[in-house]
Amino acid sequence: MKVIDYARKLSKKCDFFAKSIIEETNVSYATNPLNYAWDYHKSYLTQYSGLGAKTLLLGMNPGPYGMAQCGVPFGATNIAKNFLNIQGNFVDPSSRHPKRPVLGLEFERQEVSGTRLWNLLRDIWQNPQDIHKNVFLVNHCPLLLLGDSGRNITPDNISGKAVNSLLHECDEHLLSVVEELQIERVIGVGKYAEKRANLALQDLDVEITTCWHPSPASPLANRNNGEDWRVNVKKVLLGENS
Repeated sequence: MKVIDYARKLSKKCDFFAKSIIEETNVSYATNPLNYAWDYHKSYLTQYSGLGAKTLLLGMNPGPYGMAQCGVPFGATNIAKNFLNIQGNFVDPSSRHPKRPVLGLEFERQEVSGTRLWNLLRDIWQNPQDIHKNVFLVNHCPLLLLGDSGRNITPDNISGKAVNSLLHECDEHLLSVVEELQIERVIGVGKYAEKRANLALQDLDVEITTCWHPSPASPLANRNNGEDWRVNVKKVLLGENS
């Protein structure tokens, strides 16, 4: 399965650039769940990347309570363990932030963004197989980036030679996955993901659009108790008549 090979390649690139990113930016800890939680990520790819989805949902990078624990894009541990049937083991990374433990699928705190997104997908398609016959999820950058205090840092807020090199590798990974799965439409979850998709896929005949990000820090995601966000994402996924 080539998507597994592509993920392995990207993981090695992330490990290579992590130290330089820390040296060049305000990132103090850069950890790679495609490394220490590879079993989980491989479980996701093995089960769901080959079911025929022609739409790709593209995220930015992991948060400390989601993919950083369970290896699933926009992951939340309850969703990963009890709905997606993610299997495997993990290794607590020695380079992690001391205030951000990695407990794998047993991590109790649930990632809000991932819970919102996966619950919406479950409401639409009911089960993991039917979800992934329609959409497949990828994070553009798989690195968890944290400041000295443990604050989450997103790739759009850092710059430098190492960052640019890593983002180029992430673009190449996205391009490879889109071509391998014959993706016809990419939905950037948030404007930054849409921007990266436009850069990476500029030579392909692929529709690129965006939907609101489910982050609890976003006023749009919280408006009307989240109902406006749900309407927005459903319309992008299913069309104006959804």
